[in-house]
Amino acid sequence: MPMATGNGWYLIGPLIAVGLVGFLGAVFWRMGLHWTFAREESMERYADGLAIFGEPDDYGLLYPAAVTDDPDVADEIRRLLGDAGIRATHAVDRDGRMAVLVFAEEVEEARRLVGGSPAL
Repeated sequence: MPMATGNGWYLIGPLIAVGLVGFLGAVFWRMGLHWTFAREESMERYADGLAIFGEPDDYGLLYPAAVTDDPDVADEIRRLLGDAGIRATHAVDRDGRMAVLVFAEEVEEARRLVGGSPAL
């Protein structure tokens, strides 16, 4: 015996399904996407710098031995340190200056070597 279409009971199933999907969407939005947006905002603060662990001047295991405005001077300092047996690299910081970076155990010696440089 077919059900009469005039009483509206055939709409209850789809309405419950739509309501359940909406409720689950709100729960997942609150649990998942809200956290994702907060993480993206925190990462944007450091996108333009060289920060590794959150501090603007944090270079991980490396420490600045010298900072200069001229990339050629940074390359010259890096070569000078390399000739002395000190491993060095350079990076651009937030201000656009070049930081010559060395490991912590070599930072004092590197600073002594480049401290008398006329380029700094």
